Amino acid sequence: MKPNFSLRLRVFNLNCWNIPYCSKDRVDRLKRLGDFLNVESFDLALLEEVWSEEDFETLRQKLLPTYPAAHYFRSGIIGSGLCVFSKHPIQELAQHVYTLNGYPYMVHHGDWFCGKAVGLLVLHLSGLVVNAYVTHLHAEYNRQRDIYLAHRVAQAWELAQFIHHTSKKADMILLCGDLNLHPKDLGCRLLKEWTGLQDAYLETQDFQGCEEGCTMVPHNCYVNQQELQPFPFGIRIDYVLYKAVSGVCVSCKTLKTTTGHDPLGGTPLSDHEALMATLCVRHSPPQDSPSLARETAEMPPLVTVLKEACMELGLGLAQAHWWLAFASCVVGGGLLFLVLLCALVAGGDSGQVALLLLGLSVGMVLGAGAVYLFHMQEAKGLWKTQAELQHVLGRAWDAQDMGSRPRPAQLLRQQLDNRAVEQ
Repeated sequence: MKPNFSLRLRVFNLNCWNIPYCSKDRVDRLKRLGDFLNVESFDLALLEEVWSEEDFETLRQKLLPTYPAAHYFRSGIIGSGLCVFSKHPIQELAQHVYTLNGYPYMVHHGDWFCGKAVGLLVLHLSGLVVNAYVTHLHAEYNRQRDIYLAHRVAQAWELAQFIHHTSKKADMILLCGDLNLHPKDLGCRLLKEWTGLQDAYLETQDFQGCEEGCTMVPHNCYVNQQELQPFPFGIRIDYVLYKAVSGVCVSCKTLKTTTGHDPLGGTPLSDHEALMATLCVRHSPPQDSPSLARETAEMPPLVTVLKEACMELGLGLAQAHWWLAFASCVVGGGLLFLVLLCALVAGGDSGQVALLLLGLSVGMVLGAGAVYLFHMQEAKGLWKTQAELQHVLGRAWDAQDMGSRPRPAQLLRQQLDNRAVEQ
């Protein structure tokens, strides 16, 4: 790599809110999105909630002259909704579907049927290996009583682990997507602390857009105003995150958002605001690791957030076990009732009422059995994630004990990686 090396990378991210038969003005918004992307000619366009493959193909044909490389990430019953368009050739592709993704019986929410995932594309730009990730985490439907919090924390950890394990050979990491997490939420802090990713909104030299960087704002005509009542400026749940891995320095020169309307005129492109970032990548000479004299004496945020995540997953496990116990009781009671009804029918005391109750009891046993099996799978997923977190937390405590004072998160991550290699 040349010492005077420099690269400018322009990135676009949007949750498109393209739900067939449900989203308002879907076809028109899709057309205007394609027009906008062609005019701006970004290096990368990463999109979420493109739920129809027909919509993806429509966009692909429209954007083909400007973005010759494209990919749609398929998963779940109706798809992940994730797709990417690139001006540069895509060298590699990978995808990881999250283990936990809501509940199938919460049909009106629909997240379970989507198969939420993270997609990875590897680009080679001017001798640099760039790992670009796009993702969409489980939605938050009730902040005061969030029944999906443990699932979203587990997804954030899986996302962090996927990035951690697939970016070993990368020079730069880029993550875009709808995390459905506020900046100070546990999942967001866990993701940033474990991966070391930087937030473009917090690091940019020039921000232009909605106040406080919000990506869902009250003056967007497609937004549910009632949901945003506690947040007068809106909420920030869509992100551009980045990190330099080796020999390079990455900075965010500009970050822009749309502001509740189409940049080229008309209604908004989505109920979310788009993010447009210009990242500057340049050569960075090797630097010495921070000395003990510059270390902080405070508990590193990484250890704190790992402990919080373990506790939250523990609460999720307790809830899953409650459902398992409840389903077991229902199955047991249903089987007992079924035996009694069978005895009545065999004794000749059948009748329509007995037959109806027989059918209902069979349905109850089968339904409760399905609930039991699902929550058993949920409990195993939560336990797996909690075990991983506890393992990392234990190694973090060991690393702390090896030094005279607590290590900052960056040094702690490096030390954990070095010990893993040695083992």
